[in-house]
Amino acid sequence: MTKPSMTINDSDVGAAQRPLVGITMGDPCGIGAEVIVKALADPDVRSLGRFVIYGVDEVLNGAADAANIRRYWFRLNNGDKLCIDSGVVVKDTAGDAAGFWINARPSAEGGAASLRYIAAATADAKAGHIDAIVTAPINKTSWKLAGGRFPGHTELLADEWHTKRVTMSFVGGGLRIALASAHLGLFELRSKFSIGVVFQPIDLLNQALVNWFDIPHPRIAVAGLNPHAGEGGRFGDEEARVIEPAIQMAKNQGIDARGPFPADTLFTPKYRTRYDGFVAMYHDQGLIPIKMLAFDTAVNVSLGLPIVRTSPDHGTAFDIAGTNQANPGSMKEAIRLACQLAARPLPSPAPPTPATTPG
Repeated sequence: MTKPSMTINDSDVGAAQRPLVGITMGDPCGIGAEVIVKALADPDVRSLGRFVIYGVDEVLNGAADAANIRRYWFRLNNGDKLCIDSGVVVKDTAGDAAGFWINARPSAEGGAASLRYIAAATADAKAGHIDAIVTAPINKTSWKLAGGRFPGHTELLADEWHTKRVTMSFVGGGLRIALASAHLGLFELRSKFSIGVVFQPIDLLNQALVNWFDIPHPRIAVAGLNPHAGEGGRFGDEEARVIEPAIQMAKNQGIDARGPFPADTLFTPKYRTRYDGFVAMYHDQGLIPIKMLAFDTAVNVSLGLPIVRTSPDHGTAFDIAGTNQANPGSMKEAIRLACQLAARPLPSPAPPTPATTPG
């Protein structure tokens, strides 16, 4: 099998101008390889960009064989120069063994492998070799077993780029939702809940809606934290003490933010058509409506990074790894969105606000 072209021919100019997107394979014990292989097997998805997969060629081959998909990529050794004019290449990670599916469970080996893949993609992104990163699912327990310092990709990438203002957001089912807190236990939230924590996702989401989604004057709805949005302080004072001042801060910067609204009615059809984006206070408050509306097609988007990063909105699914049952819908949408956003200017959020005292 010949290697991918290393020079640009006239006939390849159109392809070479498409974004070069890095896709990390995630935990090799999970379904990452399967959803990547299935997603890029779609010619419509593959036509949107040029792609480099960071992972293990043999694991990808196994996923393709199980799905009866003909190999459509080329293999590069980890040390080879990254240069691709069209199509898909795999930057194979030396030292990773195949047969991960036999041990489809959290493991230090799987965690260490997935950390290597994202490290390689991050290095290429910093060097300007790739235009966006799409991350297949990792297992947080595996990362911990491997000695990883971070609970997920969002936190790791924020640290890699020394960026403190990074927000997790999700797109799907007609919703665009940013989270004020993500991988944080609910009982921990109280000690870290501040005006700045709520203002940041409003600000970053507003800029993403303007620059990435072509909405000149976005309308953003902000959820309350407590039942009935506190109902005038009867069920907690965080709405009046933290969320309302954050909304006012956003308004002072020209952002059309409104709320806080009770979360149990905020995502009903009435509000979904009234607002362009939503800010949820914690992980499940935002993830439940997204997964109810777009379980197989929702996309995780990091806001605030100096590079586009998307991910499918599902986990490693160890229970079905290696069985050819994984749905690639969310990975397809993550790749599509990464290609779309890579061609647009990165959002330029407002300068960091002064530190605020946690509530």
